[in-house]
Amino acid sequence: MSRLLICGGYAQGFRKQGNPIQAGQREALESLVRHGWGQDNPAFRQVFTSLFIPGGTPEQMQWFNDLQRISTSPENAVRLLGSFGDIDVVDLLPKVTVPTLVLHARNDARVPFDQGLMLARGIPGARFVTIDSANHVVLSHEPAWERYVAEIAGFLARDG
Repeated sequence: MSRLLICGGYAQGFRKQGNPIQAGQREALESLVRHGWGQDNPAFRQVFTSLFIPGGTPEQMQWFNDLQRISTSPENAVRLLGSFGDIDVVDLLPKVTVPTLVLHARNDARVPFDQGLMLARGIPGARFVTIDSANHVVLSHEPAWERYVAEIAGFLARDG
């Protein structure tokens, strides 16, 4: 690997972050996913979608809802959410030796901003870029898109 690009990432899952309010919210989300993911009614998935793209158009939200439904089973979605909550790679960050760019949306509803900072501070020489967005998945119609794409393109084009 010659470079590492991290967009909206985190070093610690919600159970490892020590925030009981956030942990309770994520466990409630797991329950919603468990009981409503596979249904034709997108209301359960809409909660999840709203965390990823709160600034999405109705068409983008519908697309994201549909993508979720067809991409994994309710059981697997719950399993993934639970596993992601237990991640803790803080001790591994200093071992990253490649040029690293960490991009994180300032008001990301899915992954706390401080988790992006933690990644960048823990990886030697990493560059951190704040993206002015509330979307975890930066969308092409929002003002932050051009900077997001430019930062990625510039990073990938650099020598070294």
